[in-house]
Amino acid sequence: MSTMAPRIEDWSFAFGEVRHLRLRPRRHALCASVYTIEGEASGLDGRPIGSWLVGIDRPALIAFLSRDHGDGSPPAQWIGRILSAAGLPEPASIRFRGFARVLGHAFKPVSFWFCANADGECFAIVAEVNNTFGERHCYLLTDPRGGTLRNGQLLTAEKVFHVSPFCRVSGDYRFRFLSRGDRHVARIDLEDEGGPLLVTSLGGRSTAMGTRSRLRALLGYPLFSLTVIFRIHWHALLLWLKRVPWFSKPEPPDRFVTTSPRPAPTTRNSA
Repeated sequence: MSTMAPRIEDWSFAFGEVRHLRLRPRRHALCASVYTIEGEASGLDGRPIGSWLVGIDRPALIAFLSRDHGDGSPPAQWIGRILSAAGLPEPASIRFRGFARVLGHAFKPVSFWFCANADGECFAIVAEVNNTFGERHCYLLTDPRGGTLRNGQLLTAEKVFHVSPFCRVSGDYRFRFLSRGDRHVARIDLEDEGGPLLVTSLGGRSTAMGTRSRLRALLGYPLFSLTVIFRIHWHALLLWLKRVPWFSKPEPPDRFVTTSPRPAPTTRNSA
């Protein structure tokens, strides 16, 4: 695990867009400007970092707080437990990418944790999902053959967690993470027994966390978290008006982590 003392200057913003397209039974699209924050999280231990403007584990106008994620313990601890339970090694690096807490308010539909080995190769991604009912679930994404992950590699996981009342808890997520230079995109599509249902992407261009980018994030998106919540409920109303079927919320899954499919180990019959 990385032993370097974390610094706020090593984190960055990524300004971009979130896109969401429902294909059936009524076509419905959403596109909104957003920003994410990204940085090395393996060395975070609860000590405050940064300033009142942008901070980590401290009060700030734009903040990353460890308690907003996982079980509230430092990221290296709870992610380490997830990886260990799946038989995966301890990562040398854990890089976070997701939404920030803004003006004391946080809602993070999805956060990504990229786990890399000592050579900087990503071998697992934890997709941490929150719904509007205060529930949380993680999808652990790995290579089916047990290797490191390639840029843009297709990763799948069974949907087991309720997110939208306009979707059943069924089907499979199809993840793709693509990076080119300072540009990155996360694709999350949902397919059920009827075929492709949702096409979603979250992308942005990374920008160093300087004075200009900090002011752009704060002044350009002053009520960011509240705006996310508003958009979710506004588009829910539009879907209801389009008479898209509504499904009651089921109980959350018993397990906190869903692991992406791995092929069954092959056995060799003895002669």
